[in-house]
Amino acid sequence: MQLLVTASAMQRFDQLAIDRYRVPGIVLMENAGRAFADQVEATFGSVSQKEVVILCGKGNNGGDGFVIARHLANRRAHVTVIALAKTSEIKGDARTNLDAVLRMARDQEGSLTFKQVSSAKGFPRLRKPDLIIDAIFGTGFSGAVRGIAEKAIRWVNGQTCHVVSVDIPSGVDATTGVVQNLAVKADLTVTMGLAKIGQFVGQGREHCGNVVVADISIPRLLFRPDRRQVYRVQLEDVLALLPRRPLTAHKHSVGKIFVLAGSRNLTGAPTMAAQAAMKSGAGAVVLGTPRSIYNTLIRKLTEVMVTPLDETAAGSVSFEAVEEIKKQIRWADVVVIGPGLSTHPETQNLVLSLLPEIPKPLVVDADGLNALATDPTILRKRKYPTVLTPHVGELSRLTKDNPDDIETFRVAFASRAADRLRCTVALKGSPTVTGTPGGPCYMNSTGNPGMATAGAGDVLTGIIAALAGQGLPMAEAAYCGAFIHGLAGDLASDAYGQRSVMALDILNHIPKALKMVEK
Repeated sequence: MQLLVTASAMQRFDQLAIDRYRVPGIVLMENAGRAFADQVEATFGSVSQKEVVILCGKGNNGGDGFVIARHLANRRAHVTVIALAKTSEIKGDARTNLDAVLRMARDQEGSLTFKQVSSAKGFPRLRKPDLIIDAIFGTGFSGAVRGIAEKAIRWVNGQTCHVVSVDIPSGVDATTGVVQNLAVKADLTVTMGLAKIGQFVGQGREHCGNVVVADISIPRLLFRPDRRQVYRVQLEDVLALLPRRPLTAHKHSVGKIFVLAGSRNLTGAPTMAAQAAMKSGAGAVVLGTPRSIYNTLIRKLTEVMVTPLDETAAGSVSFEAVEEIKKQIRWADVVVIGPGLSTHPETQNLVLSLLPEIPKPLVVDADGLNALATDPTILRKRKYPTVLTPHVGELSRLTKDNPDDIETFRVAFASRAADRLRCTVALKGSPTVTGTPGGPCYMNSTGNPGMATAGAGDVLTGIIAALAGQGLPMAEAAYCGAFIHGLAGDLASDAYGQRSVMALDILNHIPKALKMVEK
């Protein structure tokens, strides 16, 4: 898995390389600049005779920019370096590399030009570049962009050439992905040592473009993961975990799933969840649903076994169905509760009474989460693994945290909720983040905005349940399920375009997604 770090963690690794292993900071800076120049040519081709503008701040990110300027000038690019600070403000290793650039600019007139800009009014007029390199702010930046940097970033974003950022697009918070007012929109970000969380969450995703990690010779043993680490899940990770069917498999050995779902006005959610479980490899699925929609669902579902349950006057599952529900729970390997159940008080009380007593792995979604929001402490009574699949609003109701804060700091809140609720929490969104109690967070790498559509979450619930039924531990089922779900959404988007994707399209692309993973 791809390890992701916060800005402060990366700065700590840098400092440990310098202090413990005596790797000079200027060597790290040189390695960063050289690796960046190599990646630029690997991506865009030779820089020979191209016009390159490099915008440098006064910190170490700007120092990387000075190193890059030297390497690109040596490769016969026409380089213009713009320092967005007085040269007297540039210190340490960055100053050493600035001095090299100043001498090259003096001795190699025409191939390397240096300009100093210390106020917004002084930003120069420039010829149309072929490539812009953003080395203004590094991973330590947070807050709003002001002054000359704001002017420079607006100029960058107004150009039509390729833009490459050093470590993180300037203006993006490397830990949260937050952009307060303005940030560089890069086509490529070459990040040093390890990828940063903020490159894959929030607005950071939209500004970073393609992210490539460069090795700058920080000793890799420093990157030993701890139990609260953040990982980005990729295809090979899911492939390694995806259950293989033995030759002796039969329908009761590869996952029996009981889904308690649906109400009079909500027939789509149970359909999606049950079918997604079947398409994801479950051997047998029983859907328990109110008696009044039994005939509707039996016509929709061929492979799923539908069990009619006693219902309230409003058409939701009633307490009188409890014995039949317990019978199905005893049969099942994994239980799903929630999709389309409604918020009828009797049904919600039924859910709350059942949750502590289910002696099986459990996936709770939608109206199951709405019931839990009235008393989340019930989860502490469970003795078997549980996965919750909330969106931001549902998690806010469970934890009483501000939904805007959850969206902004989704990694931290998914992890915190998993600890507080003592279960795996798959926080749906962009991207889906799976928090585990006392353990790592797993960030999904698939999916697209077209999946923001009614019913998509029900499909995810069915996938997770099916993977758990085939033997995956619940945390692995959650983050592998999120990956397969997102991949199916990407395939649906390729087929129909993001605007036209519906939950049924995601459902129907599960087999192709699984086939891609298995190949």
